[in-house]
Amino acid sequence: MIASAHEDTFARDNLPARDRWPDLTFELSGLRYPARMNATVELLDRAVDEGHGARVALRTDAANCSYAQLRAQVDRIAHVLRDDLGLISGNRVLLRAANHPMMAACWLAVIKAGLVAVATMPLLRARELAVVVEKARIDAALCDARLPDELATAWPAGRSRTLMFNDDAAPADVRSGQPGSAQSVAARPRSLDALCRQADERFVACDTASDDVALIAFTSGTTGQPKGTMHFHRDVMAMCDLFPRSVLKAVPDDIFCGTPPLAFTFGLGGLLCFPVRARASVVLAERLTPKTLLETIARHRATICFTAPTFYRQMAGLAGGFDIGSLTKCVSAGEALPDATRTLWRETTGIEMIDGIGATEMIHIFISSPPEEVRPGAIGRVVPGYEARIVDERMNPLAPGEPGLLAVRGPTGCRYLADDRQSVYVRDGWNLPGDTFSRDADGYFHYVARADDMIVSAGYNIAGPEVEDALLEHDAIAECAVIGAPDPARGQIVQAFVVLKPGRVETAELVRELQDHVKATIAPYKYPRDIRFVDSLPRTETGKLQRFRLRE
Repeated sequence: MIASAHEDTFARDNLPARDRWPDLTFELSGLRYPARMNATVELLDRAVDEGHGARVALRTDAANCSYAQLRAQVDRIAHVLRDDLGLISGNRVLLRAANHPMMAACWLAVIKAGLVAVATMPLLRARELAVVVEKARIDAALCDARLPDELATAWPAGRSRTLMFNDDAAPADVRSGQPGSAQSVAARPRSLDALCRQADERFVACDTASDDVALIAFTSGTTGQPKGTMHFHRDVMAMCDLFPRSVLKAVPDDIFCGTPPLAFTFGLGGLLCFPVRARASVVLAERLTPKTLLETIARHRATICFTAPTFYRQMAGLAGGFDIGSLTKCVSAGEALPDATRTLWRETTGIEMIDGIGATEMIHIFISSPPEEVRPGAIGRVVPGYEARIVDERMNPLAPGEPGLLAVRGPTGCRYLADDRQSVYVRDGWNLPGDTFSRDADGYFHYVARADDMIVSAGYNIAGPEVEDALLEHDAIAECAVIGAPDPARGQIVQAFVVLKPGRVETAELVRELQDHVKATIAPYKYPRDIRFVDSLPRTETGKLQRFRLRE
């Protein structure tokens, strides 16, 4: 490893032992990064130095922010972090906010100052935040003034090292600190906004090594206890230079938008790093619904959208009421994209969706295909720069068409923060995301299921997503999820949780109709023997389905 710039060596000290890392391969990617590199300098400072300072970088309904303005704000925040808070390089800074320009500026400032960004999603509660605070040994926090209470409960000792921003948008009782309010004047954290008004607009970036840890991203918890994944400055740049270069192909005139939180690496890439790397712009909006996302696309003339399959399915039913003719590319990730949803979106909008599979451990998407190369039923081919194969439990490669475990490697890979699960995710130099896939003779990868979501019923292997896809083709269903439920005779049976469309009523006749529909669509033995009607499905803030909660 290269000599670190970090005075606080916690992150590097808690990397897995080197022999437990995946093989990091750069030959296929053609990527060559210098030994010393700061990701914010590469993303933002170079954009201004190249003459893009006047271009719009961040957009909201209220105002736009140019690249030059963004750099000035980033530099002010960096000064506050190092000068006012007295942080040293390598310290960890927790970020807590929705998708807002200040959240974007804070993330870039933390990286530029040589600190380690630990972004958290705004819906996390105190118990969940406390895990992050403890595991990442948080040194300071930058928090939206509208979200103070959960963090104060999770980290009461850190009040003096917490700065609040968006003071003008905070509830009056938080701003005033009146008796009986959320926080008294004496206890209320200081204002980042006020400190920035007094800070210098130019900050000399920390001379970080390309393999200094830049961020610790926590997994979204679809399988339970989240894990901290550590990514270097060069990983941030590789994220920007692989999937976007080969599949997304963004240009400076593109306008990005979408729903994934910046605290989630899918959102960090799609709604900050990718547009800035392309010298394009991004619309940052909070608490979007399918309807307001369509409104946002129409209002800002957005060209590229990032969101989850559930949103696209709901948007398809509303799209006819909005002028979204500016939209040219739609990226789906976070969970499996049913073919029924892909088809519905294409028939509604004329846009062929870009599907992709990525992982927080890998930082972003590593299997995908551009619209012109989409193949029905497949996610896509491996993104140039990565390698992927299908293996059995002993890591032996399987022939085309045979289902098995997905194994992938490339210039990014899994490095958990002090976690024994490293040896589960990384084997023989390959990353194992935990998905069952097959690959056809042309190199297209077909998703089968999460490895732990395969249902074995009376000796038959049944993939839950395949049953879900069949159910979604029925016009009564808005959403559904399928799991394996214990059964004394069959070992497991297929159990479906179904959310009906408005106006449809749950009846015994509808249960039989859905079962018959599945039998007529896929192999009859795969039909759901138990169907439960529910008002909603448990999901993470990023939109991922939490099947483990259904099993519980």
